[in-house]
Amino acid sequence: MNFRCFESLDIEAPDAGVLLTGDNAQGKTSILEAICVLIRLHSPRTHRMAPMARFGNPGFGIAGDPWQSERQLRHSNDGLTLSANGEDLPSRSDYLADGGLVVWMGNEDLDLIRGPGEGRRRYLDFIGSQLEPTYRRSLSRYRRALRAKNLLLKESRPRSAEILSYEEILIEHGTELIQTRSRLVAELAPLAAAAQSTVSGRDEPLTLEYLPASGPDLRESMHQARERETRLRQSVVGPHRDDLSLRIHGMPAADFASEGQQRTLALALKLAQGNLLAARGGKSPIYLMDDIFGELDPSRRNALMSHLPPGSQKWITTTHLGWLENTPELANISRLTVSSGTCTR
Repeated sequence: MNFRCFESLDIEAPDAGVLLTGDNAQGKTSILEAICVLIRLHSPRTHRMAPMARFGNPGFGIAGDPWQSERQLRHSNDGLTLSANGEDLPSRSDYLADGGLVVWMGNEDLDLIRGPGEGRRRYLDFIGSQLEPTYRRSLSRYRRALRAKNLLLKESRPRSAEILSYEEILIEHGTELIQTRSRLVAELAPLAAAAQSTVSGRDEPLTLEYLPASGPDLRESMHQARERETRLRQSVVGPHRDDLSLRIHGMPAADFASEGQQRTLALALKLAQGNLLAARGGKSPIYLMDDIFGELDPSRRNALMSHLPPGSQKWITTTHLGWLENTPELANISRLTVSSGTCTR
């Protein structure tokens, strides 16, 4: 209800999923976004809830029953109201504790390879928040403490005692983020390498390496950086500056991989995410695939589909269906046309 361009919309999806066809700017991606928000309270398009409300409306509502669990959220000027199976829940953590799993795939995934480290950190954070109950809490508290410390550093006379108190919070929760990210990358690395080989159809050795900006000891790194941070008036060490190294044949993928290899690598990272979520999360994630198939040749499309966990539900957007007849894995998927905020079969 009143989400993005939709006044109201009700879709019943078969187990295989839904294929959404239509021109650009008709609302296809917004449907995928609504599913992601319903399941994970997370949008890949904005960090705030308010912009997702339909123009002129104070809020929006989304409801659904993924994995036979009725979920509902409402956002208004009064904040966010959450419920599961008819029971009101007091916090986002309670809502997500027994929630579902999501993999989002889109053309913007190329930024994982070409873009700055922020995108790769978000990739790890989205996985960590779905798999580790305490990760989301640590990430939120780390970010709040980091903002507070940076504000103090910008003052003409930095208040050292207060800065040190915030550093204790940063060390506590930052250390947990670093340790969890390190474990995740170790688990993702072989899965991504296998997916890269499958989708490319070639022997393209892929390696992932976690690069903590603070080194092995966050407390010592902060101590050593204190004078530099005072001079620059900003925090320069911590997991907010971590990165993920991606190499093909031992060479940095951003610099030496072809565009085709980079597209395959972006798919491999998301397939590795899905396989890890399925293995550790106890259920197959929903795949939200935003306009990615038109850019892939038939061999890569079919390799991608065959690599998805059996029985996973897929929501796919596309502007044309010219590629569909060469993708037999989607024979049972429901098809809808999206136009001007409406859906028709």
